[in-house]
Amino acid sequence: MHRRTLLLQLLGLGGSGVLAPQLLSRADPATKGPGASLPQIRMPLPLPMDGMDAAQQRQVLSRITLHDRLTVPDGFQADVLAVWGDPLADGRFGSNNDFLAFFPQADGTALLGINFEYISFLPWRQALKEIEATPPPVQDLIQALAPQGGRIDASSLPQGDPLLAMVMAVATAALEDLGIGVATIQRDRDGRWRRQPGPKDRRITGLSGVADPQQHLLCSGPAAAVFRRRHRIGYDDGLGDRVIGTFANCAGGQTPWGTMLSAEENFQDQVVESVHADGSSPSPSERAFRCDEDRLSGLGNPFRLAGNKYGWVVEIDPANPRKPAVKHSWLGRFRHEAVAVRALPGRPLQVYSGCDRHGGHLYRFVSEENVGDPADPANSRLLERGRLEVARFTPPGADGKGQGRWLALDPSTRVDPALPSHLEKFGISQPTLVPHSDRSRAGAEALVDDAAVERYKRTYRTLADLYPGTGEEGMGAILIDAHLAANAIGATAAARPEDTELDPRSGALLIAYTAAARDSEGSADPAIFRGPSGETSWPHGWVMRLEEDPTDVAGRAFRWWMVATGGTPWQGGMGFANPDNLAFDQAGNLWMLTDRSSASSSSDVFGNNSCWLFPGSGPAMGQAVPFAMGPMECELCGICFDHPEQGEGEATLFLAVQHPGEVNGTRRKGAEEIQAHQLVDRKGVGFEQLRIVPLGSNWPSGVPDRPPRAGIVAIRRSQGGPLLGALKS
Repeated sequence: MHRRTLLLQLLGLGGSGVLAPQLLSRADPATKGPGASLPQIRMPLPLPMDGMDAAQQRQVLSRITLHDRLTVPDGFQADVLAVWGDPLADGRFGSNNDFLAFFPQADGTALLGINFEYISFLPWRQALKEIEATPPPVQDLIQALAPQGGRIDASSLPQGDPLLAMVMAVATAALEDLGIGVATIQRDRDGRWRRQPGPKDRRITGLSGVADPQQHLLCSGPAAAVFRRRHRIGYDDGLGDRVIGTFANCAGGQTPWGTMLSAEENFQDQVVESVHADGSSPSPSERAFRCDEDRLSGLGNPFRLAGNKYGWVVEIDPANPRKPAVKHSWLGRFRHEAVAVRALPGRPLQVYSGCDRHGGHLYRFVSEENVGDPADPANSRLLERGRLEVARFTPPGADGKGQGRWLALDPSTRVDPALPSHLEKFGISQPTLVPHSDRSRAGAEALVDDAAVERYKRTYRTLADLYPGTGEEGMGAILIDAHLAANAIGATAAARPEDTELDPRSGALLIAYTAAARDSEGSADPAIFRGPSGETSWPHGWVMRLEEDPTDVAGRAFRWWMVATGGTPWQGGMGFANPDNLAFDQAGNLWMLTDRSSASSSSDVFGNNSCWLFPGSGPAMGQAVPFAMGPMECELCGICFDHPEQGEGEATLFLAVQHPGEVNGTRRKGAEEIQAHQLVDRKGVGFEQLRIVPLGSNWPSGVPDRPPRAGIVAIRRSQGGPLLGALKS
C-alpha cells in the first residue's frame, strides 16, 4: 500500500492560542508516549497516540470485536441517568436525546436541559410496546398506506375518517417524543449523579399548545410581524405570532444568564421548508405525511402546521417552568446546529450558529444594544433586536490561513450569488440555488451557469428586491428564508457546519465541519474545504479556528484556519471521522464527539461514534486522544460537564447516547457480521483486519432481543475525583 506522509494540524489551545503545526515522527514510539498519563480507550484502527509500535499495531488490530456498550477508560464508569420512556414532568423522556446543558442549583441539585431530536423509526416502533400500554397502530397504518406508497395528505382527510384517526394517533405519539425537557438530578455522597424528580422538571413537545393555548411558544423579532400579517401569499395557520411546539431539536447552547438555547435542525423532515417572497409558508399539504417500513415523516401535515414557524433557535429558562419558550427570529431560520454565545460587558451580544446541510453557512447574530452584566436575566431582550450576518471566506495562503468577512442579511445588501464556474474549476457541476426569480413561487431556482447569475443580478439588485415589504415584514421575510437569502448575497457554501464553541481563554471560535460532500441542495466550496492532499470532496471533516480581527472598525473581518482534520492517519487525518459536538472544560481542554453515519460502509474503518480529547496543556497538547466509544449504530452527542468544586476539575462528563440500533434495530441473540478492512501501521505498512461487528443494539439493557433506547449517561472516575486531574507540562 502506498505510504503517505502523516500530517497533523494541532489545536492552538495553550498560551497565546496560536496554531502550532508540526509533523508527527514516524519512528516507533515508546509504549509510554506523551499521552500515556491520559485516560483513553483503544480504537479499532492504528493511531498516533495508541502507545504501540508498528508490530504491536499489526498484532493487536488484525482481529478485533466491537461491542454493543459504551466503552470508557479503565478506572471510569458510566451511569445511566434516564432513557426514552422514563417519566418526565407531565410527559416522558423523549426520543433521541441530543444537546445537554447543566445548570447547578442553590440547593445542591442541578437541572439538565435536554433536546429530543427525531424518531429512529425501526427501534422506535420495536420498543413502543415497552413504553406504552396501548401503543399507536403503527403496523396497521403502514399496511393501510401501502397502496398509496406510504404517503398521504392527511390535512385533507375529513373528520371521522378511520385513516385520519390512525394517522393522528401515530403522529401524536411521535411528536410528543420530540422537543425539549428539563430534568432534576441530585449528587449522592459518593459523587454519583442520579435522577431526582423535582418541581422544575418540564416537557415541551412537538405539540405543546395544540390543545392548550397557554402552552403556545412565543416568537420575537421581525418574523412575528410576518406571522401576524392579514394578507399573505401562502398559508395562514390562524395563530398569529403564537407557535405550536418545537421539534428537530438538535444541538444548542447556554447563556451566561442561565437560559438554554435549543436549535431546531432538520425541521424539513416534518413540515414545508420553502417559503414565499413575503415569508409565508406554502400549504401543509405540500409536505405529505409518510409512514412505511423505512420512514416516519411529515408529522406536521395532519396538524396543519405552518412550516415557516420551525427552523429557529428556542430560548427556555430551566429555572422557570411557567415561563413561555421563545423562538428568536433575529437568529434566522435555517437548519440550526449548535449555538455559541459571546457576552462581554459593554459590547454587543454575539451568537454563532451553523446550518447543517451540504452548502450550508456559518452565521453570526450581533445585538443592537450592548451587554451590561452578562449574568443579568434581562439580557434575553438583546436577542430581540440586532442583525444577522453570514460568513464569506477567502481561500487560505501558503501558511494555511485564510481571511473572511461577515455579510449582513439586510434589505440593502447587494445580490451577488456564487458563480457556477467557480466549482467547475474543481471539476464539480453544481448550480447555484437562489430564491426563485418568479416571486409568486415558493422555494429555490437553480442558476446553472454564469450567464444565469448575471441575469438574476440585473433583475434583483438587493435583498429588498427579492423580499417585498417594509420595516419588520420585509426583514422578517429575509430571516425566514435565511439560507436562500445567504446564497443570494454570496455567502460561502460550507461543509456541514455543526457545532460552534468559544475558546474560554482566547475567545476564538471553534467550528466543527462534519463533511465536505455534495447533493442536490449544495456543495461545500472546495477552495476552502479541501482534504489533506487537496481532495475536493473530504467525507471525514475538520475543526476550524476563527479569530475576529480587532483592528477592523466595522467588526466584520476575521481570519481562519483548520486546526484538526478528520480521516485515517495514513490519509493525513488524526484518526477520527465527522466531528460534531465540541465542548471546552474549565481547564481549556477541548472535547469532541463524532457523528459518522451508521449506514456508511466507507467510514466503517473508524468503528462506532466516539468521544475525543484534545489536551489544552501538557506534552500531549493538541493531540487527539480517544476517550469513549458508543454502542452499536449510535451517535454520541450533548457533551457537557458538572461544575468543579473548590478549584478542582470537573468530576462528571454527561453524554447523550442517541439512536442506538438505528440501522438494524433490536439486536437478536448472536447477530453479527464480519468486516474486512485494509489498515496501515505507523511505519506505512499495510495489513488486513478482520472485525466482528454486532448487528443492531440492545443498549442500555444488554439483554438480547430487547429493543434499544436512547438515553443519558454520566461518566466519572470509579473512585471519584476530577476527570483528568492536572495535565503536567
